[in-house]
Amino acid sequence: MKRAFILTLICAPLAFTPALAQAAAIVGGITSAKLDPLALNTAGLTISSLSPEVIVPGNLVNSIAFPINTPSAAIRPTTFMFDPATFPAPGSFSGEINHEGSVFFNSNTLEVGDFTIAFNAARVGTLGGQASGFYVKSNAGIMGILFDVTPPTIEITPTGFKALGDLLISPEFAQKIVNLGLANTNPLGLLVGRVRPEGTVPEPAAVAMALSAVAMAGVARRRR
Repeated sequence: MKRAFILTLICAPLAFTPALAQAAAIVGGITSAKLDPLALNTAGLTISSLSPEVIVPGNLVNSIAFPINTPSAAIRPTTFMFDPATFPAPGSFSGEINHEGSVFFNSNTLEVGDFTIAFNAARVGTLGGQASGFYVKSNAGIMGILFDVTPPTIEITPTGFKALGDLLISPEFAQKIVNLGLANTNPLGLLVGRVRPEGTVPEPAAVAMALSAVAMAGVARRRR
C-alpha cells in the first residue's frame, strides 16, 4: 500500500539514531522555486538571467527549478536522510539538500546560487513565529542564508519526497540588501515566493540490497 503524508539526503558513514532506524535518503530530483517579481522589486531585486543549469519551467506554475545534487557529487553532495514514519519530528532527519544553478539580478551585477536547503533548530519560531527552521543558503555570488522557510506541507511515498513552503527574506539577506542600498525599507521577513523540493528516494528493495551489501562488506573485513 502506498503511504503518503501531505513544503522545500547518502554520504560518509552516518551514525543512525533510533529515530533514523528506517532512514530514507534523497538521491536526486529537482527543487522548484516560484519567485514573486513584485515582492523582489520591493527588496530592490530584479531577475536578469539564469545559469544554464536552471530548469525552465519548474514543477510549480511560473517557476524555475534547480537539479538536486546526488550523494556522490564531488562538490556539495546531498546528504539529507529522514525517517518516513516520523518526519519532520525532531531527530527524524539530518543532512542537506544541495543544488546547482544560479539566478542573476540587477543587470547581472548580483548572483545567488548553488543552493543548500537545510535545518537549524535555532531558527525555529523566528521572524515573528513564521520560520520553521528550514532555510535556503546561497553558495555562489552573495554567500549566506537568503531565505527562511515557513512550516512546510509534506508528501512522502516509498520512492519520493515532496515539500512545499513559502520563502521569507532572512535577517542575514535583509541586512545585505540594506548594506547594498537596494531597498528603501528593510525587507526582513518579506514573502518573495515558494519552494518545492521533490527528491527521489531509492526503491525499498534497492535500499535493502544496499544495506545488505554494506553488512557483507563489514563481515568480509572482519574475516580478513
